[in-house]
Amino acid sequence: SLTITDLDPLRFNLLFERFLNPDRVSMPDFDIDFCQERRDEVIHYVQARYGKENVAQIITFGKLQARMVTRDVGRVLQLPYGQVDRLSKMIPMNPANPMTLGQAIASEPRLQEEAERDPLVKQLFEVALKLEGLYRNASTHAAGIVIGDRPLDQLVPLYRDPRSGLPATQFNMKYAEKAGLVKFDFLGLKTLTVIDKAQRMIRKRLPDFNANKIPMDDQATFAMLAKGETVGVFQLESAGMRDAVRAMRADMLEDLIALVALYRPGPMANIPSYCARKLGKEPVAYLHPMLEPVLKDTFGIITYQEQVQQTARVMAGYTLAQADLLRRAMGKKIKSEMDAQREIFVAGAIANKVDKETANLVFDACSKFAEYGFNKSHSAPYAYISYQTAYLKANHPVEFLAASMTLDMGNTDKLMQFRQEAQRLGIPVISPSVNESFVEFTVRDGKIIYALAALRNVGAGAVAHMVQKREEGGPFSSLATFARRVDAKSLNRRALESMAKAGAFDCLHGNRAQVLESVEMLIGLSNRASSEEAAGQNDLFAGGGKSAVSAPELVLPPRDNWLPMDRLAHEFEAVGFYLSGHPLDEYKQSLKRLNIEPYAEFANKVRNAGVAAARLAATVTQKQERRSKAGNRFAFVSFSDATGQFEAICFSDTLLAAREMLEPGKSVIIRVEADLDGEEVKMRLQAVESLDKAAASVVQGVQIFIRDESSLQSISKRLQKGGKAPVLLTLMADGGREVDISLGNGFVMSPQIRGALKAVHGVVDVHDL
Repeated sequence: SLTITDLDPLRFNLLFERFLNPDRVSMPDFDIDFCQERRDEVIHYVQARYGKENVAQIITFGKLQARMVTRDVGRVLQLPYGQVDRLSKMIPMNPANPMTLGQAIASEPRLQEEAERDPLVKQLFEVALKLEGLYRNASTHAAGIVIGDRPLDQLVPLYRDPRSGLPATQFNMKYAEKAGLVKFDFLGLKTLTVIDKAQRMIRKRLPDFNANKIPMDDQATFAMLAKGETVGVFQLESAGMRDAVRAMRADMLEDLIALVALYRPGPMANIPSYCARKLGKEPVAYLHPMLEPVLKDTFGIITYQEQVQQTARVMAGYTLAQADLLRRAMGKKIKSEMDAQREIFVAGAIANKVDKETANLVFDACSKFAEYGFNKSHSAPYAYISYQTAYLKANHPVEFLAASMTLDMGNTDKLMQFRQEAQRLGIPVISPSVNESFVEFTVRDGKIIYALAALRNVGAGAVAHMVQKREEGGPFSSLATFARRVDAKSLNRRALESMAKAGAFDCLHGNRAQVLESVEMLIGLSNRASSEEAAGQNDLFAGGGKSAVSAPELVLPPRDNWLPMDRLAHEFEAVGFYLSGHPLDEYKQSLKRLNIEPYAEFANKVRNAGVAAARLAATVTQKQERRSKAGNRFAFVSFSDATGQFEAICFSDTLLAAREMLEPGKSVIIRVEADLDGEEVKMRLQAVESLDKAAASVVQGVQIFIRDESSLQSISKRLQKGGKAPVLLTLMADGGREVDISLGNGFVMSPQIRGALKAVHGVVDVHDL
């Protein structure tokens, strides 16, 4: 009623007593998710609502942990930075379970050797072991806020963080709560921002659209989930979640709520049973008929903490408040508390005509579950957000993917994944353009317009300025008008180079090589225009404004346009992945003849069918060589094909044989072996061969279509003798007639040569024979 939550607690059996009840001693934690772009608004609101002096952040103290104390002491002892850096990196890093310096020294022989060899290192470790664990610096909790009923300085000492406009408590979270303050976690959740942005875009087509009023039984949404098409869907993106939702064949929100609760260590073992019972492949069983109303929604499987409370209420006569105390006692596993609760539970169950053995059995089942049980009141809203994102993807995929790409603008792996998903769904992604693109990803006529600010080295502020100029004076008509209208301070050389490589100026000038060469010229023209405008502002008789100054056309340096392969390589530098195509596109026919499968297809076979080896074609994007403890060289090599990016480890023998072919930009055929590590496909390189050589062995020649003889000289320069491929020249004459001229069978033919022939002015098309 108060819209504190958008879910109906009666429909979903969400118990208020799980949150707050008369028997609860400690106050609950309030974990509240907001759209991440508006989190600050919420903080300003609570300051205005409750008084600035009543609201504060919570202090946290950074401790001197093993790596940090090693670095700090090394700096004070004036050891060389490289030596200290090397020592600290020898200390294993595990944020979930940090290792102490003492444990690291005991388990890492190299650290012991360093201490024995160098007295200064020995001294470093002696001092560091004494200082480890001390507080190093004060900071503020990432999300924690406390709100008091009176000025907080009457309750706790306060601290002013110079980097924040809010004061902070000098007590950390644990002691602030003991002082009587209630903690609120104001969290910025990216997915809520995705939903908000998608909703705004959809409203341009459907003004009344409201993401909080969508039907909860949309068939298209559940059909999409049943196929496992969950890229971008909140909480359901991982391979494990995808498999689970596919196996479950979810057809109502309750299934997603259960899945969110079950998909974690412990309860995960119950997912196959839940799916089998839901689909009628396994009978639904209850420990006692009395539990059927409590466990019916989850097919007899205890899934939520609330079900433990309801079981205690139904079977043993607990109030829901008392049942919450039971749940917490079970979670803590304190024997004396457990024994006392067992007595109360069994006595209550016997009073309800349940035999003692069954009562103990039910108590043990609840107790086992309580170790890892999940709060349904937490699971339900998260599942609702999962459903909202799934609904948007199933029904408004263009806006949903554009919003998702905007929120992952700095993550090229995610951007590539979303772009591939757009391709799979038949949604065009338009390359960045100074006349079409904005700061964020936008939608027009069912297409996604790539964001200029998503390019490397291009800042959002510069793009916003450019868009403002475009909206004030209309689209840019040439490179010269672009340079004169856009402030030179907003665009630096690296940004312009990145835009040129990505094709953002194609709408003004189609030769990207020429545009890249002209970057300094553009900056110079922009600077001159700014100077003229500044001078004009001091001259009563000068013309008005930068855009009003006449703009003579630029004379660009003569440069041949890049060949398709070079064009894609430059695009990769600017975008972070291949956007308008892929280097392997030119090899499509050859790869079919060579029986090479795409990476994504192979990865699915590894996950689903246990296939462990394959031949793949890929372009090398990165290589990092390392040396093993035994001194042998090995490398991590990153690859890309049209279906994704992946990494393989290359051991010394293969590296020695193939090092020259594993340079970034080279396209190769690799033989790999793979294992499944959790959800991740881990691959090892077994052999590498040149893709060009392999493709040349199966190329059957080309047919070149030309308009007239003007292109013959350029074609002749690009053809290479010394192979076996036939070349047929077809002149497309007036009246639709075609004249074929055979040039013979002695040519070398590769995708690069085909690409070079296609790029010749006057060549209409190039076909495989």
